[in-house]
Amino acid sequence: MKVLRKLVSLIAVTAMLTTGFVGCSKNDAKGKEQSKNGKEIKVGVALYKFDDTFISTVRQAIEKEAQTLGKEKDVKITVNPVDGQGQQATQNDQIDTFINQKYDVLAVNMVDRTAASVIIDKAKKEDIPVVFFNREPVKEDMNKWDKLYYVGAKAEESGTMQGELIGEYWKKHKEADRNKDGKLQYVMLEGEPGHQDAILRTQFSVKALDEAGIKSEKLASDTANWQRAQGQEKMAAWLSSYGDKIEAVFANNDDMALGAIEALKAAGYFNGKKSIPVVGVDATAPALDSLKEDKLYGTILNDANNQGKYILDMAYDLAKKEDVAKDIEGITDGKYKWVPYQPITKENVSKVK
Repeated sequence: MKVLRKLVSLIAVTAMLTTGFVGCSKNDAKGKEQSKNGKEIKVGVALYKFDDTFISTVRQAIEKEAQTLGKEKDVKITVNPVDGQGQQATQNDQIDTFINQKYDVLAVNMVDRTAASVIIDKAKKEDIPVVFFNREPVKEDMNKWDKLYYVGAKAEESGTMQGELIGEYWKKHKEADRNKDGKLQYVMLEGEPGHQDAILRTQFSVKALDEAGIKSEKLASDTANWQRAQGQEKMAAWLSSYGDKIEAVFANNDDMALGAIEALKAAGYFNGKKSIPVVGVDATAPALDSLKEDKLYGTILNDANNQGKYILDMAYDLAKKEDVAKDIEGITDGKYKWVPYQPITKENVSKVK
């Protein structure tokens, strides 16, 4: 009888333990399923460098949208930005870390846009979608997988708008033609060599002058790598060489334009007696301040806030396996979201948020 009682007790305990383990197993599975279904979404954001003014604004917009969308969808969205420090090898290592840590989506601002295929191949192997932004990979790479997207703006538009702003100034201000030769003499501050935006902004700004019937002559152009300090250095050298022969300054971005303005101020410009039109691109906060102070003549709004929003919204849809093209209007070729530029002068600067 005692043996029978012990046997019954043993069976009961075994049943309880088995039930307990099954319960744990179910809870484990439920936890994994919750994570998979989006209780937390992890987005690895690889930036070409942190100290680029425009990219810094895009980064802030991504982080802000993660908080806004997370509250709206009742989902924790973790955004982890990393600094590529202008080195593609560094960025590749950072992306390897994101992949190894099983991030849900990658958002990548390439250091070298021609190096995207390596990242794409690794992400595709682990089925991690990628949203590229600001630096557009070549089409052959973008066509390698259906989980690749791009958010940016068409650089030729910004170049055209720059040329139109200078053209309008030239026609309104007869005194701008200092040597009275009927030809606009200009200098051009270019972004980094080989960068698509630098090439197109340079090309289309001059093309816009031609199309407006304005004769022009390039006195000098040089690379300033998007940097304010380099823009100031190049402009100071040109002022030493050409002085008042320079009648307009084009810069591929605002930081270089602001550097040029510092050199011009040191040479006696913007003191109420002497001025020159300087145009940039991005509409960064420091550029807008300069515009309000009648130093920068114009800039082109490169809408960092909306770009950041679209990047994060795409990442969310991809993590949730939802239809990106259905949720976000204006997707072209199934994977591109182009955010329009807008010319900004002192007349409409108050409308920029």
